[in-house]
Amino acid sequence: MYDSLNTPEAPHPAPDSVARPVRAKGEPRFPDGPKADPAGSHFERRIRSFQPRRSRVTSGQADALQRLWPKWGLDIDGSRVLDLAELFGNDNPVVLEIGFGMGEATARMAAADPDTNILAVDVHTPGQGNLLNLADQSGTGNIRVANGDAIILLREMLTPDSLDGLRVFFPDPWPKKRHHKRRLIQPEFLTLAATRLKPGALLHCATDWEPYAEVMLEVLTAHPDFANTRPDGGFAPRPGFRPRTRFEGQGLEKGHVVNDLLFRRVAHEGQP
Repeated sequence: MYDSLNTPEAPHPAPDSVARPVRAKGEPRFPDGPKADPAGSHFERRIRSFQPRRSRVTSGQADALQRLWPKWGLDIDGSRVLDLAELFGNDNPVVLEIGFGMGEATARMAAADPDTNILAVDVHTPGQGNLLNLADQSGTGNIRVANGDAIILLREMLTPDSLDGLRVFFPDPWPKKRHHKRRLIQPEFLTLAATRLKPGALLHCATDWEPYAEVMLEVLTAHPDFANTRPDGGFAPRPGFRPRTRFEGQGLEKGHVVNDLLFRRVAHEGQP
């Protein structure tokens, strides 16, 4: 930090400059947008697989959050059970996507398949605003953006057999061994997800962290509610419906290997 006694006096702002508005303490960042912690302390404290990132929000993202959140956004507060047909305004199949980053791939998949609804979950505020902006610019109406903990969404706010698919693309690999317990793809998560997926629904994971990919394959293969779509029991080639993002391309240029895993929700005896 500079010593103020040894630095020149800061120049005064130009008379016509506009000061940036300052939020009062406790005032929400986006009054009509996503809440910082929608579920609060209403649910048990546990190890989470994510860390909220409140990085810089551009003016376009902020505008989208203010304008479109009341229309296309929802906070995961765990206080109600969602009626997905009411949420989307139709009875089309619904796919849950956990962790969409900046939303480019989500927006492209939604535009390419308008008859499938995408419920996209993340805690990254700039990404939420960016996805809303992309959906608005492209006229895509089959995206809803959810803010908060996907576990609470699955457990408290979705009904059994309500989802036609689940996508987990490039989740945090938590590479340090002491952090492996934070990884999302664990037997307990798969058991919960299976209760919300219809029999035959597709679970699609992708990662560029090879050790995590091997663990994903092992955990999914061992789980009784899922079956690999690959006859050889291995990884799948990237399907055409999952677009390659800019960040994925940068990883491939650095020599990263991207693995896709495509598993089906198994129909047990007594299920259709």
